[in-house]
Amino acid sequence: MQDDYQLTHSPLCRTLTDAGHTIQVEIYRGPDTGWTLEVVDEFNNSRVWDDQFPTDREALDELLRTIREDGIQSLVG
Repeated sequence: MQDDYQLTHSPLCRTLTDAGHTIQVEIYRGPDTGWTLEVVDEFNNSRVWDDQFPTDREALDELLRTIREDGIQSLVG
């Protein structure tokens, strides 16, 4: 049953604002999965990384690298 499928949310989930854009960072995993990184922008668009991460910290580090290299606007729209 899907009702029994429990997601664990990372304490590293947060809201980030930069260059006039705000994103909600969601990092979560299922009971037998790696960590999933999802970003929801101010227009409620969602972007989920294809790859899972061994740790929630690695997921957050990947997001911060993306923002540093491409800017937060690359995650909006």
